[in-house]
Amino acid sequence: MLFKEFRVPLPLTVDEYHLGQLWAVTEASKRETGGGEGIEVLTNEPFTGIPLLGDKFSSGQYTYKIFHLKNKVPAFIRLLAPEGSLEVHEKSWNAYPYTKTLYTNPYLKDDFFICIETFHAADRGSTENIHNLPRDKWRSVEVVMVDIVNDPVYSGDYHPDEDPSKFVSKKTGRGPLKGSQWWLKSEPVMTCYKLVSCEVRWFGLQTRLERYIQDFERRIITNFHRQVFCWLDEWYGLTMGDIRHLEDYSKIELDQ
Repeated sequence: MLFKEFRVPLPLTVDEYHLGQLWAVTEASKRETGGGEGIEVLTNEPFTGIPLLGDKFSSGQYTYKIFHLKNKVPAFIRLLAPEGSLEVHEKSWNAYPYTKTLYTNPYLKDDFFICIETFHAADRGSTENIHNLPRDKWRSVEVVMVDIVNDPVYSGDYHPDEDPSKFVSKKTGRGPLKGSQWWLKSEPVMTCYKLVSCEVRWFGLQTRLERYIQDFERRIITNFHRQVFCWLDEWYGLTMGDIRHLEDYSKIELDQ
């Protein structure tokens, strides 16, 4: 099993990110869905009584989604995977500022597992072991700093209007973000600490697949957070009530 902690500094407050993340997830889901593929939302409802992060959190919003991915995975997986096996089930408990998300596959069952635990903190990415892991487990975690401004992105992922080094928010005046370690000078600033653990027990391909998943997670994390910031003027000023209404409407669109 591979463990990585991705740290993503952002020029936002923790409260702002809560709204921005939910808005951006909804927007990205619509962009990725169509032609029988994409994201299907089955459940989106409040939860209570679920102990998270050592009982520090126990209530929030629960979502259950299915990702239909046949044409969104590497060719070598499509060649080996049986028909109907290329879907991923996501169960997420959002007890902000902490969230826990599990990804499973009905075909592989216990042989496929991805867990992403995220803690959102009002700091500059310097907090060690924010998820309170046992010391021996923490030593096995690789820490990766994700720079939404300077990290390279795939040419197919790049869009000028989603480039933090060019974007200027009309509503807040934030941006463009410039320079190395820009987050050391930014106000406001916060960090998403994403602890990603994955295991794929597939004979002959386990190591390759686990590395691919971690690399793919970094790509998703980088692109998504570039979007969260560059879409700032689209969601800034919304309330949680606005977001829930948008999610309900979006579910209808995704089903269609």
